[in-house]
Amino acid sequence: MRRQILILMVFLIGSNVAYGQDPVFSQYYAAPLQLNPAFAGTGYAPQVSLNFRNQWPTLNAYVTYAAAYDQYIGHLNSGFGFMVQTDDAGEGLIKTTKVAGFYSYRLQINKEWYAKLGAEVAWVQGRYNWSAFQFGDQLNKITGPISPGGTPFPTNEVTPENLNNTYGDVSAGILVYNKTFYGGFSVKHINRPNESIILTNQNLFTGLPYRFSAHAGAEIEVIEGNKRKPAAFISPNIMLVRQGDFGQVNAGANFGYGSFFIGGWYRNVFNGSDAVIGVAGVEQGIFKIGYSYDFTVSQLNNSGGSHEISLRIKPREPKQDFNDCFQLFR
Repeated sequence: MRRQILILMVFLIGSNVAYGQDPVFSQYYAAPLQLNPAFAGTGYAPQVSLNFRNQWPTLNAYVTYAAAYDQYIGHLNSGFGFMVQTDDAGEGLIKTTKVAGFYSYRLQINKEWYAKLGAEVAWVQGRYNWSAFQFGDQLNKITGPISPGGTPFPTNEVTPENLNNTYGDVSAGILVYNKTFYGGFSVKHINRPNESIILTNQNLFTGLPYRFSAHAGAEIEVIEGNKRKPAAFISPNIMLVRQGDFGQVNAGANFGYGSFFIGGWYRNVFNGSDAVIGVAGVEQGIFKIGYSYDFTVSQLNNSGGSHEISLRIKPREPKQDFNDCFQLFR
């Protein structure tokens, strides 16, 4: 019973279920399309990104997978991308699958500054395992959801006619950058899609809340390298996300030297401290792999933290002067 109550608390405290919040990666720079569609085509060579996140594993709370491809086409001044993402909440209670296409267009403002405008169009399906849900009228103070005879208590909740919900989703974003600094802003769910499977009080439902993301950062060269990559650099960054009543700020920096990188980050949610994040990784040939762990400092400090793995696969970049600060995102 204790574990089930904890899972219920997870869904009530900042969950994707209770407030319809999107999953957010701690290594958001390793999943740039998930952050802002204007990141489509940050490199001239094609790039494949794979991401895995296991959040609060002792509670079996959330597991998120994502796979993406993006590439810049020089003669079109355009970037193109594609992403598939699956988010599993509560060991199959709610599973959301998203398939998205991305487009970005690069504008040169002057000799040093550029801007990229991006758009995302997605198809999303949410699937609900109603038989696995437990409601308040099923919980006994002593025995929990199971009767003394060993059978689950029934519920008076009515099963919805349709346990799947499919909808379209539209998002947009912008990046402004030069060789050292960048700033960006994105808006998700512009069309405010309806993700509900409960058909009562539909006139009170205004759709999936907008997700606003503001992010900025810099790339500071410590040891000079070549046009494609400095030999050593520090990349401080900050990201703010607001969706409905939920918000978070991630701030920190990664340090890269040769093939290795390490980083330290801090995440604060609007109601207090949430996690300290450690990152380490290596880049070898066409592969770049990173691992991060969220040391939870909130009241959920017995949740097991969060594990995250990112993998990027990309050929060697052509000899181009990017004149940007997106090494962290490649």
